[in-house]
Amino acid sequence: MPRERHVRNYDRQMAHQVVNLREAFATFREHWSPRIAAELNGQQVKLVKFQGEFVWHSHEHEDEMFLVHKGSFRMEFRDRAVEVRAGEFLVVPRGVEHRPVAPEEVEVILFEPASTLNTGNTRNERTVRELKRL
Repeated sequence: MPRERHVRNYDRQMAHQVVNLREAFATFREHWSPRIAAELNGQQVKLVKFQGEFVWHSHEHEDEMFLVHKGSFRMEFRDRAVEVRAGEFLVVPRGVEHRPVAPEEVEVILFEPASTLNTGNTRNERTVRELKRL
């Protein structure tokens, strides 16, 4: 969980908190349901666990950055696939159709605009409109 580093303006600014990723990921079990860990400059830092196949989708206006904290996953594109392992990240440019696939559970940190919907241009049972905060 986040801990205070500096008390002044604590209620207004998450910038003065340290987030322990191991502890933060341990607070939830659901797959494909991002949690907001922090916000900065109109961007959100989201934590998410993947397992299985996600839906094919794209984001018309947003690039997405996937940073693997623990485990690995395969990002599938229509013409190829890329393996992303712990300590590595991948940026998917806006407009590029993609689908994350994780045979085993993986912990991923997402950096993306706050407006980004997890399923992009696809709406289905995995679409999360209201994200929970850590």
